[in-house]
Amino acid sequence: MKSNFKLKTVFNFFVFILLIGLTYYLIFRNQDINQLREVLHGCNKLYLLLGLYLMFCYFYMEAFNVKKILKTLGENITITQALKYTFIGYFFSSITPAASGGQPVEIYYMNKENVKGTNATLALLIHLCSFQIVTILLGIICAIINYDMLKDGFIYLFIVGVSLNFIALTLMMVCIFSTRLCEIVINFIFKIFKFFKMKDTDEKKKHILSSLDKYHESSIFIKEHKIEFVKSILRVMIQVMFYFAVPFFVYKSFGLMEYSMLKMFAIQSILFISVSSIPLPGAIGVSETAFLNIYKSIYGETLLGGAMLLSRFISFYIFVFISLIVVIVNMIKHQIK
Repeated sequence: MKSNFKLKTVFNFFVFILLIGLTYYLIFRNQDINQLREVLHGCNKLYLLLGLYLMFCYFYMEAFNVKKILKTLGENITITQALKYTFIGYFFSSITPAASGGQPVEIYYMNKENVKGTNATLALLIHLCSFQIVTILLGIICAIINYDMLKDGFIYLFIVGVSLNFIALTLMMVCIFSTRLCEIVINFIFKIFKFFKMKDTDEKKKHILSSLDKYHESSIFIKEHKIEFVKSILRVMIQVMFYFAVPFFVYKSFGLMEYSMLKMFAIQSILFISVSSIPLPGAIGVSETAFLNIYKSIYGETLLGGAMLLSRFISFYIFVFISLIVVIVNMIKHQIK
């Protein structure tokens, strides 16, 4: 790996840690720490382990889906390799704005380990497209059924989240299925950039247009492998269901029984689609604040802070740390080679 990439990674990780520190200082600065410690100590650890297990299943299903798509493209990788790429992608997605760093690094390592770059890109594009379709549909359906959760201004965050995710999916679909229309949009955008005298517009435009071939290959894949694309969506559906079920086990760890798994699943679906498009590393700050807003009527003031800590650690921070270990081990392995 190039030294400037390593320096940028260290910088992004430092910003990531700084955002975490600032977020939790602002949230807990007036909290009774002893009360928080008692809340965390009193929860049922078995349910938390079940939540961790579901999160591992979440990563396993993503790896399994990418592995299956690659197999259709003629690439054979093991599930262990697929998991490694998934964790690497997760780490870099977590520490970069708008999760922009994950896929390029995954493709880089796949290519280093004899997976064609075009096939790696195509597999990740198909997975991402499936993920967007599933999370948007689930978010909208759950919001319609549980419209009472969209209160105290949260509805505006939800609308922004759905809109941004839908725009991203639409742009992806346009790039995949209509290369000509995409070229027209790109040319128009870069005319605006030139009007405002932005630098290196021609070079950037050339780079973007050259990448359209990869999207075009995706459209060919989808047309020729419709069943495989549907299977990808179904596998992602299972993957997302594992993730959205985690808050229920955190909820049960406190001995609470009022809300069903289906209700907690729906709330998490609404929360995820609302914050996932926020262009901050790991949506740090926004995710925690949104959690406190949407779950406050469920946990009450006493348990809310502890519930947010446990939920975020199980569903995010622990796996960022695991992903970091995978990244370090993989980098050392490639340097030794």
